[in-house]
Amino acid sequence: MTPSPASDVPVSDAHRRAGIAAHAADEKKGEEIVVLDVGDILSIAEAFVLVSASNTRLVRTIVDEIELALKLSDDESPRSVEGLDDSTWVLMDYGDVIVHVFLGETRAYYDLDRLWADAPAIEWSSLPALT
Repeated sequence: MTPSPASDVPVSDAHRRAGIAAHAADEKKGEEIVVLDVGDILSIAEAFVLVSASNTRLVRTIVDEIELALKLSDDESPRSVEGLDDSTWVLMDYGDVIVHVFLGETRAYYDLDRLWADAPAIEWSSLPALT
């Protein structure tokens, strides 16, 4: 763990990378960005990043930006990417970080925010961004 620049609270590597993904999505006009700490609930990941976009072109743009940011920061590519065919819900699997980029209507329909309501939200704006 490395200390957060905003405080003395340690930030796990997964949370740092989730923050980089969230900041990248924000730079490309992602909406309703949420980072959830799912580590105590789900054994396969530590963090979920949820992002909405207003159209499928923007979904693809956000996915590309997140992929580039994590490649530049950690030289890491996703283990898998699902959903690029229709781009209404793209899942990017980075192992301990899972990124979900949704078309707004798709996010509302599946309502992962409610499904994972027990997971604490992390204030992603205080997490490090790619510099």
